[in-house]
Amino acid sequence: MRSTLISRRDLDFLLYEWLRVEELTALPRFTEHSRDTFDGFLDLCEDLATRHFATHNKRNDSNEPTFDGETVTIIPEVKAAIEAFTKANLVGAAMDEEIGGLQLPATVEAAGFCWFQAANVGTTGYLFLTVGNANLLAAHGTPEQIDRFVKPMVEGRFTGTMCLSEPQAGSSLADIVTRAEPQADGTYRLFGSKMWISGGDHELTDNIVHLVLAKIPGGPAGTKGISLFVVPKFLVAEDGSLGARNDVVLAGLNHKMGYRGTTNTVLNFGEGKHNPDDAPGAVGYLVGEPHRGLTYMFHMMNEARLGVGLGATALGYTGYLKSLDYARERRQGRTVSAKDPSAPQAPIIEHADVRRMLLAQKAYVEGALALLLYCNRLVDLERTTTDPAAKRDHTLLLEILTGVAKSWPSQWCLEANSLAIQVHGGYGYTREYDVEQHYRDNRLNPIHEGTHGIQGLDLLGRKVIQHDGASLRLLAAQIEQTVLAATEAGGEWTEFGGQLDAVWQRLLTVTGWMFASGDIAAAMANSSIYLEAFGHVVVAWVWLEQALAAHGKDGDFYDGKRAAARYFFRYELPKTTPQLDLLELMDRTTLDMRDAWF
Repeated sequence: MRSTLISRRDLDFLLYEWLRVEELTALPRFTEHSRDTFDGFLDLCEDLATRHFATHNKRNDSNEPTFDGETVTIIPEVKAAIEAFTKANLVGAAMDEEIGGLQLPATVEAAGFCWFQAANVGTTGYLFLTVGNANLLAAHGTPEQIDRFVKPMVEGRFTGTMCLSEPQAGSSLADIVTRAEPQADGTYRLFGSKMWISGGDHELTDNIVHLVLAKIPGGPAGTKGISLFVVPKFLVAEDGSLGARNDVVLAGLNHKMGYRGTTNTVLNFGEGKHNPDDAPGAVGYLVGEPHRGLTYMFHMMNEARLGVGLGATALGYTGYLKSLDYARERRQGRTVSAKDPSAPQAPIIEHADVRRMLLAQKAYVEGALALLLYCNRLVDLERTTTDPAAKRDHTLLLEILTGVAKSWPSQWCLEANSLAIQVHGGYGYTREYDVEQHYRDNRLNPIHEGTHGIQGLDLLGRKVIQHDGASLRLLAAQIEQTVLAATEAGGEWTEFGGQLDAVWQRLLTVTGWMFASGDIAAAMANSSIYLEAFGHVVVAWVWLEQALAAHGKDGDFYDGKRAAARYFFRYELPKTTPQLDLLELMDRTTLDMRDAWF
């Protein structure tokens, strides 16, 4: 029976026919792997997600965690699912063998993990935060920190979090006030509060490893004075045994519209409830050097941004597949060509507008999935290359695409969820059908890990101009290669290649004009529009890449790929024209608006 979580056929096409991930097995890091191990991993992920995660997704949503002032209570299926995941050693899927990982390519890991996000984002949240936490410490922690905290996370005994935001600061990390007081023994004592901490407290594992941003007194002002600390819920002795409860206290749970199965917490550090040795403050261990905490945390944040994009894609994808099944089964009305009112009602997929909505969903979710897997392939190449110039190129290309890979799926796969509800009609917004929950879950992703506005400012204000435009030039070279290949393919692909090239060249011209004008405030005021236009161009490029990979191949699957590519170029890419018109005008409407006028 075909899954309604993710299309395995699409994953196989993207991994093996487009990205050719089997070629990665020629690299020393992946020589122990093959197409068979990749397929086995994907099979395992589909099986576990279907049997252990999807089965309690709705119950997880309707029975969210509760807190009685002392203990968090979570439905038992969550713990069982986490244990199934960790027993399969999936936390360490792409991690080094030396710390207990499977050392799979990140591309294959992402393809497998999207099954879990489609099945149950609430339960999956605990696990994927742990993966990101462990990856950061594996990269920047000391050998002792890796032994004490990373290996137990890989084994599934500990989970991990990231603690950035504070009630008064939100996304403005320069304004955090949590402080870390140095101690004579080399540890630190932390005092402060952190807000919106997913997975911040629970009884699912033996311990929780918090990665906390804080400022050491006397350090530089703003973000340059931020340091990073490991602050465990329970202290861990040198032999790995658990010690005293650390002074990390759950102040309360936040109640969200989606992701309801993941505890979202307010944590107080150093309030005096659990002083482990009768001294005030939560015990913390510095990661790396003082005042470089934000640099280290970006390791986890950028990984999390790709994870958010993948999660948004997975939610859009499962909504698409469920609305597709519904449209094939639901009979209502007759097509416009049917003249006999007594004829049987048609499946609604026979109605052109329903096909339009399904085709739009297909274009959004399959385009987004391709983009996310492409970015993860860059992660693999960056990690494995021994050529410094090639490594720099992979890094710069990944940097300019990461914000797009986070924000574009968060916007357009959410729109796919909206269309899935529309296909269901009145049933779509009832809780009896999954698509209602998928929309609520996905609505969080345009905010997670840097809002749409923050990503726009970062793209236009930093990424397109960094290193004298090196990232933009690298992306331009990739697009130019695809346009050339489309020209050689002939037919409509030559036409679409020319269309892509024309829009891309105009985007580059408008980008240069925005900076040449000297009105940086006006340019930045419209950076979200820039991000949307940029994202649509990037996904058009990815769709042309998919069409070329399908070129000359017969069958319904390949016909569907060609139809979705055609849809994107004819219905979606033209949306960038008025956006680029607006950007070229350097419009100041939003800047000139005054508070009193609202």
